[in-house]
Formats: sequence, C-alpha cells, structure tokens
Amino acid sequence: MNIQDFNTKVYPLKDKIYRLAKRMLDQNEEAEDLVQEVFIRMWKIREKLDEYRSLEALAMVTTKNLCLDKLKARKFPVESWNDQRQFIENIAEEMRPDHSDLLLGVKEAINTLSEQSRMIIHLRDIEGYEFDEIAEVMGMQENAVRVALSRARKHVRELLVNDKSYEYQRN
Repeated sequence: MNIQDFNTKVYPLKDKIYRLAKRMLDQNEEAEDLVQEVFIRMWKIREKLDEYRSLEALAMVTTKNLCLDKLKARKFPVESWNDQRQFIENIAEEMRPDHSDLLLGVKEAINTLSEQSRMIIHLRDIEGYEFDEIAEVMGMQENAVRVALSRARKHVRELLVNDKSYEYQRN
C-alpha cells in the first residue's frame, strides 16, 4: 500500500478513532496522540493491510487496545469513563434545549454500564457500526453483541423510567 492508498483508505478513519479514544481516555491531547499512534502502527503494517477484511475494524480494535493500555498505565480502573461530554454534546445538537435533564439522565445511566456495554452502545448508537463490525472490534460473537446491546439499552431505559417515576411521585 502506497501513501496515496493509505490516505484514501485509512486517513478518513481519523474522526472515528479520535471519538473513541476521547471517550475512553477523556483527554483531548491524549486522544490526539493516540490517533497518531494508531496511524503509525497501521503504516508499519501497510503491506499487510490488504489482507484485512475491514480496515475500520482493525483501526478501532487497535484504538481500543491502546486506550486500555493507557488506562492501565494511569492505574485508573477502566470503569472511570465518567465524563462523556462529547457524547452529550452530539446528542444535544440534535435535541431541543428542554431535554437537558433527559440527556443528563442518559449520561448517568450509561455511566452505570460496564465498559463493554458502554463501548457497544458507543459503536452502535453513536458511530453507527453494524453488528458484525462491532463483533469484530469487541472480539465477540454477533449474537452476543446483539444481546449485550439489548440488555444495555434496557438497563438505561429502566433507570430513566424509574427516575421519572420517582420524580412524578414526589410532585
């Protein structure tokens, strides 16, 4: 693969790589550095890239693994993805301002999920990945991804409904 092929096939993935890295690491500068590191790693194996079915899946798996390595190096638990401003900002742009309480509730509900569930929701609902692509990125069976996504959404929905029910009971 030459530099032109690399620029047309791999470079367009930079935004998706950055969003996942930012979501996991919660730091702009560190996410930007990680994007560069992913590109360097992919450039080093450029001769083998044609053997991969999905360069996007390869890039996302590499991103996920590098992020997990960085989180371990920080000695923070992986469960500490407490700031999902980018996620909220993306949704807020599409919703009316009077839904800010709902957005905060969604954020809090998603924060209660496991790392795997959060990542599956991010890949499917924010990045728009197909189930087979998520399965490849996560190293899971496609049916397991579907089940995990369904359970995660159900958990978020239940937390939101319970929160609203409590709110109405108080009034």
